[in-house]
Amino acid sequence: MLVSYSSSEKDGEADSEAAATATNNRSSPGRRREEKEDDSLPASKKLKTEEEAPKSRLPLPGCLLTMFPDEVDPQTDDSSLHGGRIRSFKHERGNWATYVYFPYRPEEEFDELLEELLAAAANRGVALTLQKEFHLSLSQTVVLRHHWIQPFTQSLRAGLAACRRFVCCAWRLRVYCNAEKTRTFLGMEVSTGHAQLLDVVRVVDKTMTEFHLETFYKDPSFHVSLAWCVGDQTLKMKEFILELQSFVDDHDDGAFMLRLDCAELRCRTGNKTFRFPLET
Repeated sequence: MLVSYSSSEKDGEADSEAAATATNNRSSPGRRREEKEDDSLPASKKLKTEEEAPKSRLPLPGCLLTMFPDEVDPQTDDSSLHGGRIRSFKHERGNWATYVYFPYRPEEEFDELLEELLAAAANRGVALTLQKEFHLSLSQTVVLRHHWIQPFTQSLRAGLAACRRFVCCAWRLRVYCNAEKTRTFLGMEVSTGHAQLLDVVRVVDKTMTEFHLETFYKDPSFHVSLAWCVGDQTLKMKEFILELQSFVDDHDDGAFMLRLDCAELRCRTGNKTFRFPLET
């Protein structure tokens, strides 16, 4: 159905709108000035003003907070969460614990020997904890800034270009303690391959010096750490080290010899591992 409006109704509506507009203009002169001033502002200033307005920020999801290893929860410095181990240096954001090493892949015979050694130490009152992984260190643990990682590893790779792979062997047990006297280690000291290891250390030390980091020990005792305990137990463990050595010397078909194929050097910094294969 069509609806028609009379001219008087339209005129009445127009008169009402005009009256309302006039009333608003009379009652808010300040508003007219504000609108005029806003129109006179440059576009860039308007944008800046809008950006400065407070905005509410949504919290990040928990899954995103755990994606970045630099953001370490303060609880990770709690020694009770790490078997009593204490950090050699305080964790700070952007600092990455870094060291260089040759990995050792244990054989079944090696695992059997470790069980015997731990049982013998426990009988002497020392509770040893097996290493989670076995390696031969070629540097001290140093603090590397995150933005140094790429140039640091590039320097290592360039220096190792002339190094060739070799084999070293170890069989003699020895007791070690860290500089802070917070942990004692049972290790197996290298007996052959010492000269080649020193050649690699010289390359690693050169890179350390470039970045003003601490170099390796002057007279290193190259070894593979087997197990550890909390505190300085050096004197106590030396009392029965010969007993432990007898398990190595008289193991099954003869003396056990740890054979380490030094074919690939590795650098671990934080949760990243870089590999450097040596020439054959």
